[in-house]
Amino acid sequence: MSIQIGDKLPHFKATKQDGTQFDSNSLEKKPVVIYFYPKDNTPGCTTQACSFRDAYQDFQDLGAEVIGISGDSVNSHQNFQQKHNLPFILLADTDKKLRKLFGVPNALFGLIPGRVTYVFDASGKAIYIFDNMSAKNHITKALQALKNN
Repeated sequence: MSIQIGDKLPHFKATKQDGTQFDSNSLEKKPVVIYFYPKDNTPGCTTQACSFRDAYQDFQDLGAEVIGISGDSVNSHQNFQQKHNLPFILLADTDKKLRKLFGVPNALFGLIPGRVTYVFDASGKAIYIFDNMSAKNHITKALQALKNN
């Protein structure tokens, strides 16, 4: 079961890069972009994270929060965030529960965790989903979806 356009943001809890707990209920009445990516410090994932970083103020201006999720550890996320000056939340999904909850498929014959971006409006409804292994376009498409909403 994967999240579809019109579905509500599921409730979940996970550990942030700073070791504190994150609860999706904290996002109520706020648009949010949640992007799943394969791995910290790989070329495509670094490009994607830095592109979200560079456009972060644009997302903030639209009232939106950006959250990155991968199967990396809290420690890996903390290093990744510090190394690239990432201003947004990174969540550790080491047990792949969030990936399953959202229905993120694997890519490349099931060998690599997929790269999917979900955009939810302020009511928590999914308004856009972009499933593409290329790290390009996720940021511009997410921003456009928020602007068009």
